[in-house]
Amino acid sequence: MSENQKKIWITGASSGIGKAVAEKFASEGWKVAVSARRKEILENMAKNQNIFSFPLDVTNQEQINSIFKNILSEFGSLDLCLFSSGTYEPKDEQKIDPEKIRNVINVNFLGVIDCVKAVEEYFKNKKSGHISIVSSIAGYRGLPNSSGYGPSKAALTNFCESIYFDFKKFGVRVSVISPGFIKTPLTEKNEFPMPFLKTVDYAADKVFNGLVKTNAFEIHFPKGLTLTLKFLRILPYKIYLFLVDKLVKR
Repeated sequence: MSENQKKIWITGASSGIGKAVAEKFASEGWKVAVSARRKEILENMAKNQNIFSFPLDVTNQEQINSIFKNILSEFGSLDLCLFSSGTYEPKDEQKIDPEKIRNVINVNFLGVIDCVKAVEEYFKNKKSGHISIVSSIAGYRGLPNSSGYGPSKAALTNFCESIYFDFKKFGVRVSVISPGFIKTPLTEKNEFPMPFLKTVDYAADKVFNGLVKTNAFEIHFPKGLTLTLKFLRILPYKIYLFLVDKLVKR
């Protein structure tokens, strides 16, 4: 390994965007630590000489702290952390189920917060580095059948906006990633048409370029969809709710 080789830790790396991004960074010569609950998938990914498996359940804070220490011990340092763990069950979102919503919040939001907390002191002491979090366009405004997933992503985006200022004082970059519809095991559960549906390879390229080649706070794609939703976000409730209601009834 070259002393100048960049190093990244990615959670939620066993499938979907997380997996594709891990493989993209590895192909670009980065040393990649991958974490998720599915150990077998991570071990298969680690057949790549630049990918290293660190199985992890993000709902276990002690485990997060332990895994982070293990990564630092093996890697020596980290340049970037990408926290992309998430869960989504569309059929569970069609009615209010407090227990299932708690599970979504624990994985999608609180698990990410615990990951950020685990690396906070390291990056602030280092006075450099980058923490990025995968949110979603579902966090822009309330959407039908999204009683848990949407709020969890909205909270993530707000969290990134909040910690941006504190980490900036220490020379640490914070960014948020807001993907549209990407063909993953999670979106395959959707029973409605998904406009601008893109592949995970498309998403991985957008994420890599946004993290490495720009200084953007928000990396969002595809623009045809995200810019439309950004416009809807600024509309008064009366107009927004009317438009969404009409779209749902189509």
